[in-house]
Amino acid sequence: MASEGARRLKHWGWGYEDQQPSQQQVEAAAKAIREHLGFGAGEVERPLPLEEVQLRRARLEAPASLSAICRNDPYERASHALGKSYRDVVRGFRGEFSHPPDVVAYPREEAEVESVLEWCAEAGAVAIAFGGGTSVVGGIEPVLVDERPVVTIDLRCLDQVLDIDEHSLAARIAAGATGPGLEEQLRPRGLTLRHFPQSFEYSTLGGWVATRAGGHFATGPTHIDDLVESVRAITPRGAWESRRLPGSGAGPSPDRMLIGSEGILGVITEAWVRVRRRPGHRAAATVAFASFDGGAEAVRGLTQSGLEPSNCRLLDPGEAALTGAASDGSALLVLGFESADHALGPWLDRALEICAEHGGAPTGEPVVRRPGATADAARGGAEGAWRGAFLQAPYLRDTMVAAGILSETFETAITWDRFGPFVAGVRRAAERAVTEACGGGRVTCRITHAYPDGAAPYFTVLAPARRGAELEQWAEVKAAATEAIVSAGGTVTHHHAVGRDHRPGYDRQRPDPFAAALRAAKAELDPAGMLNPGVLIDP
Repeated sequence: MASEGARRLKHWGWGYEDQQPSQQQVEAAAKAIREHLGFGAGEVERPLPLEEVQLRRARLEAPASLSAICRNDPYERASHALGKSYRDVVRGFRGEFSHPPDVVAYPREEAEVESVLEWCAEAGAVAIAFGGGTSVVGGIEPVLVDERPVVTIDLRCLDQVLDIDEHSLAARIAAGATGPGLEEQLRPRGLTLRHFPQSFEYSTLGGWVATRAGGHFATGPTHIDDLVESVRAITPRGAWESRRLPGSGAGPSPDRMLIGSEGILGVITEAWVRVRRRPGHRAAATVAFASFDGGAEAVRGLTQSGLEPSNCRLLDPGEAALTGAASDGSALLVLGFESADHALGPWLDRALEICAEHGGAPTGEPVVRRPGATADAARGGAEGAWRGAFLQAPYLRDTMVAAGILSETFETAITWDRFGPFVAGVRRAAERAVTEACGGGRVTCRITHAYPDGAAPYFTVLAPARRGAELEQWAEVKAAATEAIVSAGGTVTHHHAVGRDHRPGYDRQRPDPFAAALRAAKAELDPAGMLNPGVLIDP
C-alpha cells in the first residue's frame, strides 16, 4: 500500500498528479490542438478537485483482521471507481463517480488475497481485482451489483519477480508487477518479457493475463497468450494453478481459461511467463505508399514471408499527417526488426524488397543498429514522430477532454480476404456516426498487429464534443462502430478486452454453447457471483 505523501496517480485521468500541467499549459495545448484539428471551441474546462467530489457513503467497513491493508478514504475510492476510457475520463474529470467501491484492499501476499475473498463472501460483497486501472472497456467499474457493497482488490503490492529460470528462459512474476517494474527486475539478468502495450507504464502482468492484452510488437509472439507458461489464481473454491510446461495436448488448457477471464473466475496472483535475451541488434525503416490498400498488401506479404518484423505498423494518410509522421498524403509503414542473436541487415533488405513489390519506397536511409549503439539510433524521422505521438496519446486525451474534443479508439481483426472492404465499411459507418453525433470530425486507421492470415485495423476518432452530451455522443459512435464490425464478421475487440462496453458485441460473436459453458464454469467457481459481475456474462 502506498505510504502517506507518496507519489499518487491522478484520481480521474492518465498519469501521476504531479504530471498534470497547469491550467495555463492546458489552455495553450488546447489552443494548439484545436488549430491542428480545425475544430473545438469554447472555454477550456478544469477538472473538479477531489475535495469537491461527492461520493456515496461507504456501506462496508473492513474487519479488524484486515484493517491494516484496507482503505476507504475519498482518494482511494474515487481512483478505483473508473478505468481510463474516454467515457471514464469525462466522468472523472467532472467528479461523477456513481459507483465507487466501498473499500480498497491492498493484499501484500497471496494469503491476504484469500482472506479478502473470504471476507467478501461472508459480507455478501462484490470483489473486483484491480491492476493498473487502465481498462478502456468498463472492465473495473462495479455497476450491475444491486445494493451489494464493493471491495476492490488492488494487487500492486504483489509486484516482485519471484523466480527466474535462465536455462528455460522463463520467469515467475507476481500479478501486481507493472511493466517498468518487472522489466527493471529482469534487466540485471539481461532478460526482457518483451510485452509493451500502450498502457505499459501503469498496467500489470495480472491485468495483461486477465484481459488477453496485446503488446506493441506487430508480429510474432505479441499477445500475452503467446508468453504465458502457467497461471496461478485464487478462486472462491480454492487455488487454481496449472502445471508449468512448454506445451501440452492434455485437453482444454487451464491457462487459456484464465487468460481473458477478466476477473470473473478468480484473482490472478502470479504467472510463469516466457522471457528472452534483451535485443542488441535492431534495424528500422519507414516506407511510403500511395494508398493504405497498397500498404496493406505489403504488410500481408511481409507477414506471409516468415520474416516476423517486430514493428510493422501501417498508418493511413490521415493518421500519418495527424501524428506528424508524413504530410504528403502517403500511407506510411513503420518497419523494424530486433534480435539478441544476429545482425538484421538481410532481414531488412528483404522486407524492403517486398515493400517495393507493392509500390512502397523508403522515406529515408534505413537504420541498422548493432550492440552498443545508442538506443535512439533507429528512432529518428517519421518513426520517431509516430512513436512520440503513440506514447503521449493517453496523456494528451486528458487535455482533449478539457478542450471539448471527443477522442476515442476501437480495434478489431479480420482475415486478409475480407480486409479491404471490411476497413472501408467500418470507416464509413464511423464517419457517418461522427457526422450525425458530432457534426463532423476525423476517423483514421492504422494496422497495429499483423498475421499471415489477417490483420488488426485500429481506428481513431477525433470530433468536436458538446459539453454535457459527450457520453451520448460516445455511445452513438461506439454503437455504430460495433455494429459495423460484428455484422461484417470482425472481432469486437482485438486487444482491449470485453469489459462491460463490449458485452453487446461479444454476446453476438461467441457461440451460444460456449456462453452456456462459461456460465457453468462461473457458477462452479464463484457460486455467489461476487467476482466482477457483469463482465463477459450477466451477474
